[in-house]
Amino acid sequence: MSAVQTIEVSQAEADMRLDRWFKKHFPHIPHGRVEKFLRTGQVRVDGARAKGNQRLEAGQIVRVPPMPEPGAVKAEAPLTREDAAYARSLVIYKDADLIALNKPHGLAVQGGSKTTRHVDRLLEAFGKGDERPRLVHRLDKDTSGVLVVARTADSARRLARLFQTRDVKKVYWAVALGVPAPHVGEISGFLKKSGGAEGDRERMVAARHGEEGAQHAVTHYSVADHAGRRVSWVVLSPETGRTHQLRVHLAEFGHAILGDGKYVCDIPTPEGLSRKLHLHARRVEIPRPGKPPVVIEAELPVHMSETFAALGFDFDAAGPAEEALG
Repeated sequence: MSAVQTIEVSQAEADMRLDRWFKKHFPHIPHGRVEKFLRTGQVRVDGARAKGNQRLEAGQIVRVPPMPEPGAVKAEAPLTREDAAYARSLVIYKDADLIALNKPHGLAVQGGSKTTRHVDRLLEAFGKGDERPRLVHRLDKDTSGVLVVARTADSARRLARLFQTRDVKKVYWAVALGVPAPHVGEISGFLKKSGGAEGDRERMVAARHGEEGAQHAVTHYSVADHAGRRVSWVVLSPETGRTHQLRVHLAEFGHAILGDGKYVCDIPTPEGLSRKLHLHARRVEIPRPGKPPVVIEAELPVHMSETFAALGFDFDAAGPAEEALG
């Protein structure tokens, strides 16, 4: 076991995510253990607690806790041929800068102590070392749809900035309980992590302006279609990108997303419909200097397609609903 280390971030590592920086310096340490180091405050940046998605600046000092030697950690087995084929089957777009996947419901973006099959692991199917694609944003495990990964370090920096600065237009489709009124509008307010039990660290709750940890969140919505007053198809465009933002906003609005067991409302779930989360990242539009934007769409997962068919939702309603978002 090594001693505590303090490592200065180099100029070449500027704007790199902390978890990627850690993987570069300590490739033998599993991602789940890195997440535990971060969660418990053992990894710090300039003396402060940090998250894996924090972007580093040149000259910052990263505190690294005692690390096991490379031989003391069991190396990950190579990606199986089946997993590599599965990863490639998810591709819906690629160019010199990025690869876009249609992430299935139930597939985590990154691993943990009990999660061994996840997108970050599957990216090995597209290259190793510097050729391995890099995550630039995330989706919840149970949210399906467009997930973009960068093919180079330069494109990772550019794409990450675009996602952070809200220059990427994102459109989600959700099936909500009840029918939001008015049919077109904006949901805004402050959100923060609940600070609840150990097993519920990622739960978000409404907060007041100025409250510690509170972050402003804005979601634009439009009802595309509905089945009586029981269920509706809602098109969503988040202006901000807070954890679980769309799920919290609809639940706080009184119209929780069908299949969401964490953020609920008083409207009962109709019988005969899938209990999987009905939230899908339908489309992203990525701007490019001097060129038209890259527009990427992902087909609905099976459980949402079946629900749309059962409720008779009209796909032609998507266009007017998205236009109403502005």
